[in-house]
Amino acid sequence: MKVLVVGGGGREHALAWKLAKDSSQPDVFCAPGNAGTAGIATNLDLHAEDLNGIVTWAAKNRPDLTVVGPEAPLCAGLTDRLEEKGLRVFGPRQDAARIEGSKLFSKEVMQAAGVPTAAAEAFDQAPLAREAVRRMGVPVVIKADGLAAGKGVYVCPTLDAADAAIDHVLVERRFGSSGSRLIVEECLDGEEASILALVDGEHVVLLASSQDHKRAYNGDRGPNTGGMGAYSPAPVVSEDLWPVIRAEVFERTLRELRRRGILYRGVLYAGLMIRDGRPQVLEFNCRFGDPEIQAIVPRIKGDLLPALQACVDGNLSEDMIAWLPDACVCVVMASGGYPEAYEKGKIIKGLDDVRVRDDVTVFHAGTARGEQGVVTAGGRVLGVTALGKDLDAALRRAYLAISKIEFDQAQYRTDIGQRALQRGG
Repeated sequence: MKVLVVGGGGREHALAWKLAKDSSQPDVFCAPGNAGTAGIATNLDLHAEDLNGIVTWAAKNRPDLTVVGPEAPLCAGLTDRLEEKGLRVFGPRQDAARIEGSKLFSKEVMQAAGVPTAAAEAFDQAPLAREAVRRMGVPVVIKADGLAAGKGVYVCPTLDAADAAIDHVLVERRFGSSGSRLIVEECLDGEEASILALVDGEHVVLLASSQDHKRAYNGDRGPNTGGMGAYSPAPVVSEDLWPVIRAEVFERTLRELRRRGILYRGVLYAGLMIRDGRPQVLEFNCRFGDPEIQAIVPRIKGDLLPALQACVDGNLSEDMIAWLPDACVCVVMASGGYPEAYEKGKIIKGLDDVRVRDDVTVFHAGTARGEQGVVTAGGRVLGVTALGKDLDAALRRAYLAISKIEFDQAQYRTDIGQRALQRGG
């Protein structure tokens, strides 16, 4: 059996790692993969956004399943094009991927479905957006409508900050066409959690809860990033919340998509704000969260591949996913300067010292093979991931592993999971 994983980040390494362990022993290919996937799969010289190249390779090599990791190729219609070639794909079609590709579309779906979410308005002119901020009041959230690699969201505590964010998006066009419109959104307070669900068009299997850490620095300070760490489970998602999340978030959303003639198959990610025991949706994503999935897949007991295939076939069921009782944490080691400008090509030392531990896995994100070994090749470089009987044990193992890894100007947060520990998680 052949499986193609599209993408080259930490999310894709985690997926390839889990799929390579499947009892069916598939041959795993990654397009393009990274220095980490090179040890468990065959890397292809194909960028994740090279849709023509991926379709040509897949049509020739006929993988039994293609798993699309990043949002950009999904929103560009990679699933549609592969299905046209008679290939089986895990990942939503282009019309369904709009749930992430357009925040305005996502908000319209939520409002029509009665999904609990923040009040919001959309604008394509800066003066009108500024007027809305003053009507809504601060703090307020400004979001570029389209894809922005996790960097198009501004949480603005003051009017000056909101005006600056509006200028970044609509005047300076920092996000290109993704910023041709923006959303001015009510700022919700509470505690965030991520819930990912496998979906076969109708049936939903909720995956274990997790919590991401978006800000660059300790104490949730600094700019937003693609994610500096995650842990699972997230204690803020109490047992009584699960049926509410299933019914009010996922089932309502999928029902509304079906009403619009949109069949959603793949993974649907809900970023939630939990306050007073009630969830509100901050965002939907059309793919596995990164780094949330790095903290989730090590907790899956047994195979993942049959559940992904069932999403394609329309016969997904709850018994296809089982969980280890352990907690898991992923701490991201990033390049100095990230999420702003950073240098590449820094030699990474100590990976062999960590590889010998069964309870620690280092998922590569921005890495490549250089003449002197593995080198940095991106902003988020490594996701150092550890299992433990509880979160405290997992954190200690992860940070012990980090102490053995080094590269010039490496940065990472030292407070991943502290909110959960304070809850007694």
